[in-house]
Amino acid sequence: MKRWLDWRRWTVYVHRWLGIAGGVLFVAWFVSGVVMMYARMPGLANEERLARAPALDLAGVTLTPLEAARAAGLVPDGRAPAELRRPADGNTASRSAGTRVDRVRIGMRGDRAVYRLGASRSEKIVFADTGEVLTHVGRAEAEALVRRYAPGYDGPFHYDGYLTEPDQWTLQARGQMPMHRFALDDADDTRLYVSSLTGDVVLRTTWSERFWGYLGPVIHWIYFTPLRKHGSVWLEVIIWSSLLGCVMCLTGLIWGVWRYSPIRRFRLRSRSVPAQSPYVGLMKWHHYAGLFFGVITFTWAYSGLLSVGPFDWFQSPGVSRAQREVFTGGPLRVDRLTLDDLRVAAAEIERAFGAAGSLKELEVVQVRGEPYWLGYRAPANEDAAPWMQVGLMPRAPRPVLERRYVSATRPKSGTFAAFEERHLGDESLVELARAAMPGVPVQDAVWLHEFDDHYYDSRGTRSLPVLRVRYRDPDATWLYLDPARGGIALKTDEARRQLRWLYQGLHSLDFPFLYYERPLWDVVVIVLSIGGTVVSATTLVPAWRRLRRHAANLGRKRRRAGVCPPTPTTPSREGAVRRGGRAVGRRDSGACRHPCEGGRIAGVEILTAAASVVAAVAGLWNVYQFSMLKGRVDTPRQQATTRT
Repeated sequence: MKRWLDWRRWTVYVHRWLGIAGGVLFVAWFVSGVVMMYARMPGLANEERLARAPALDLAGVTLTPLEAARAAGLVPDGRAPAELRRPADGNTASRSAGTRVDRVRIGMRGDRAVYRLGASRSEKIVFADTGEVLTHVGRAEAEALVRRYAPGYDGPFHYDGYLTEPDQWTLQARGQMPMHRFALDDADDTRLYVSSLTGDVVLRTTWSERFWGYLGPVIHWIYFTPLRKHGSVWLEVIIWSSLLGCVMCLTGLIWGVWRYSPIRRFRLRSRSVPAQSPYVGLMKWHHYAGLFFGVITFTWAYSGLLSVGPFDWFQSPGVSRAQREVFTGGPLRVDRLTLDDLRVAAAEIERAFGAAGSLKELEVVQVRGEPYWLGYRAPANEDAAPWMQVGLMPRAPRPVLERRYVSATRPKSGTFAAFEERHLGDESLVELARAAMPGVPVQDAVWLHEFDDHYYDSRGTRSLPVLRVRYRDPDATWLYLDPARGGIALKTDEARRQLRWLYQGLHSLDFPFLYYERPLWDVVVIVLSIGGTVVSATTLVPAWRRLRRHAANLGRKRRRAGVCPPTPTTPSREGAVRRGGRAVGRRDSGACRHPCEGGRIAGVEILTAAASVVAAVAGLWNVYQFSMLKGRVDTPRQQATTRT
């Protein structure tokens, strides 16, 4: 019984069998993690989308945004949006009578202007000349659209299929399904995806993006299509593989420290001097590498677990609708947008850019109840190269497009690049911050002209300066207010700040002293990743030998009806371990000699293996239960993962 209760046996057996099961996965995680420093999933930058779009032409527009919203069924006839607020009681029956126009854009689709109402999956596209609602885009029309995304290409566009289910690269764009996929005979082996719902080119991939995407995020996130398209199943696989990886690392650290001898008490037959480690061969490398890199291996496994928000850890509310409306001044007032003001606003913004055809799209933003048109200076087709292949070099800084605002009700007053105090009405930013958290005292309010530990960006796309307001509420909430955009740039609380260090800090090494120091950050991450790869890879051959030996022993036991083979008397080629001049048993390349000297599996090891099987079966059953849920709503942790 004493042998069965020995914690050392359980520690080494748990570490051994979890290492055998997860060794290949950890090697893949470390190698793909290095790739992900320089390659992510393929995408399509908004800057490139603007570069490929036609210049905005409002000559044929006959509908106001309000009329377009009514044509799309977003606003009932005869009622103004000011009367239609989202019901506070959450009643879905009464909500259907309210306005859902949270976003309004106007751009071009071919040679016709269109309104884009709403966002993401709920977006409605209405032609601004007839009020027709776009419902479907056919193959021929989609091919005409994709030609804009291949300037200078004169070859054929091969129709590569009509996707009703996502492929490897459209898993994060399932809301745009179904899609038309086209293949180009160019040097980059380009693939273009067009949504049949919106007519937008939603993705472009090249051979290099797909190659590095497979080696990086697909392997690192276990993002294989048959698994990832079942979101709940994939989520459980990530959670439990990461949890078991943490257990493996902890038991390995405990055992590695326990078996290390600073006084060199281990005597090996293959060596004439005592050793600090009882292991030889690959397992000696594993022992020492684990002592050096075991902690970082554990922190990477643990922070990777936190990336999917397991068991609702560190969950906190985001910016609420009420808090946003403190700065917007309530629901979007599309009834105040007129055609005459729209045309004047477009002319004013294009005049400010100083280049004809540089305005491709306008969007409505509302600050303190006043609507404004926002336009970006679109790059020319030949200048879109910095935003192409955005999946490669994700941390590299890219140019920021010039933007201009103009009042939607008084467009002749001129354009401006950023909101100021005069645009906020009679209240200052601090007063608005108090209104965003009513009844909560403000601890302090500080203007930040440099990024801090929580509001930061390596690519330089976030605005500065911002006003950081800290509150004395139980959650220790902080709001970062961006005067240039007239809204809340970031909201954090104690839980999010802890997650920032435990996830971004530990997983990406986003520490202030290292984050902006390139290539120092690259060198540190790569060196640590090489160390973790050595820790994992040195177990693969010993693991294979152990599995093969156990399989052979089990076969002999079955043939001999339970008779254990005799104990070998010849020493192994790695040598024997001696303490104080006395041989205590031969060592193979395994981590620790188990109690059966004849190759017979120890009872504790049988129980450990059985417990692993039971845990695996229980985990698979849990995954099966999740996969059988019908009509489930994605949990916050899955929604957060989908946006990664």
